[in-house]
Amino acid sequence: EVQLQASGGGLAQAGGSLTLSCETSGFILDDYSIGWFRQVPGKEREGIACASTRYGNKEYADSVKGRFTISSDNIRTVFLQMNKLKPEDTAVYYCAASLSSFGREEYIYDYWGQGTQVTVSS
Repeated sequence: EVQLQASGGGLAQAGGSLTLSCETSGFILDDYSIGWFRQVPGKEREGIACASTRYGNKEYADSVKGRFTISSDNIRTVFLQMNKLKPEDTAVYYCAASLSSFGREEYIYDYWGQGTQVTVSS
């Protein structure tokens, strides 16, 4: 069974850092694209980063480019290193897996974790 679990969220001050982890199971990580998404209440879920461990390609939304970095142990865990955090980064963060495509579009993702809360204070 394909499963993903995001963790590592918490409270941070503006300018600080957090690292999120997406632990996967039930599938070969190299066969899927992994995406990171975030959602604020009342707004659409935003795709902020994605990666393929097989091909080593990565993509970031403009809102996080230069501050967030996606990486992996290439076995079962994908990380999102978040630096220079801003209050507008406050959201629930999700990881997801896509078998068919690579990108930040929500519709291509087949499997989702339950999310982890990130709160950034001024």
